[in-house]
Amino acid sequence: MLDFAIFAVTFLLALVGAVLYLYPASRQAAGIPGITPTEEKDGNLPDIVNSGSLHEFLVNLHERYGPVVSFWFGRRLVVSLGTVDVLKQHINPNKTLDPFETMLKSLLRYQSDSGNVSENHMRKKLYENGVTNCLRSNFALLLKLSEELLDKWLSYPESQHVPLCQHMLGFAMKSVTQMVMGSTFEDEQEEVIRFQKNHGTVWSEIGKGFLDGSLDKSTTRKKQYEDEDTMIFSLASCVITAKLCTWAICFLTTYEEIQKKLYEEIDQVLGKGPITSEKIEKLRYCRQVLCETVRTAKLTPVSARLQDIEGKIDKFIIPRETLVLYALGVVLQDPSTWSSPFDPERFDDESVMKTFSLLGFSGTRECPELRFAYMVAAVLLSVLLRRLHLLSVEGQVIETKYELVTSSKEEAWITVSKRY
Repeated sequence: MLDFAIFAVTFLLALVGAVLYLYPASRQAAGIPGITPTEEKDGNLPDIVNSGSLHEFLVNLHERYGPVVSFWFGRRLVVSLGTVDVLKQHINPNKTLDPFETMLKSLLRYQSDSGNVSENHMRKKLYENGVTNCLRSNFALLLKLSEELLDKWLSYPESQHVPLCQHMLGFAMKSVTQMVMGSTFEDEQEEVIRFQKNHGTVWSEIGKGFLDGSLDKSTTRKKQYEDEDTMIFSLASCVITAKLCTWAICFLTTYEEIQKKLYEEIDQVLGKGPITSEKIEKLRYCRQVLCETVRTAKLTPVSARLQDIEGKIDKFIIPRETLVLYALGVVLQDPSTWSSPFDPERFDDESVMKTFSLLGFSGTRECPELRFAYMVAAVLLSVLLRRLHLLSVEGQVIETKYELVTSSKEEAWITVSKRY
């Protein structure tokens, strides 16, 4: 009987040990503060859904547990970093990866390219050169598309409300399809409409599938997106460009003095002559406005890195193969780092630009999609502000929707009036 009791107790302890090992809710995330899984299979996905978005979930998590936190995406450990200081400490060999692409591929359960840092670096350089060459060779086309939108807005009476989100998405779609994918989309309206429809479906599938875990449960849906670098670039470029343009115009209609100063710079640098890429590069204040737009709108509130080697932040060990999130939306609203609600001139400070570059929004860490968006937005704003005052609609409240790229929950409306 005693032998049986000893066996029973030993078996029970072994069973409990197995459960503690196999069931992540019972494991500590390498001593990193955070929450245990709500469900065995889905981890903290229900908590993310209930929060409304990953960004809002991370805001709450960092407020509760500090700058380094952990949670579970399904059965996978995720670590989130929420201050500039801890981001500076993060040591990862694949810094050269495009963080936006990493985020998409991580959410779609792509395998990491472990140990392939040199190839990743070359690939990023290839992307960067491709974007630079694309913008240079297609500048006249970009100017033409911007002027077409200007002509459309000039034809409107001053009282007419302009659906900004709709127009910016259409403009971004035309820019990407014609500049990146060639002349197939130039005259074929049906091709553009079909691309826009497919683009919207895919983007919404990724966003929804990420939040509720349904994408991971459907091998058919997931397979459609594997190894599609062109698709990832076109998706990211379209959405980032559209939202950057939308938010920039929204902020310019809200802060009239900033719009006035930007117009004065455009008038001084461009004059009455033709717009050239060399002149656009000299629009320093315009770039600051776009940087502040990215910061204030929290344009891409989350990016990701795959921890290919064991890392350490403060006293915390980050295990190999951990998905590390940069909670950029949390960092960008940290009052200890950023003062004032909307202040483009903060970027006159070199240390602020270094911090912004560290976050991946400028300099060598800037992703190709955002580099593309900056140029497209600068050209569009130059063309529009030369001829138009951009005005807000009285009483309109724009609520924010946080997805992989931040947008407004409803259509954003503006009005325009002619300068001459």
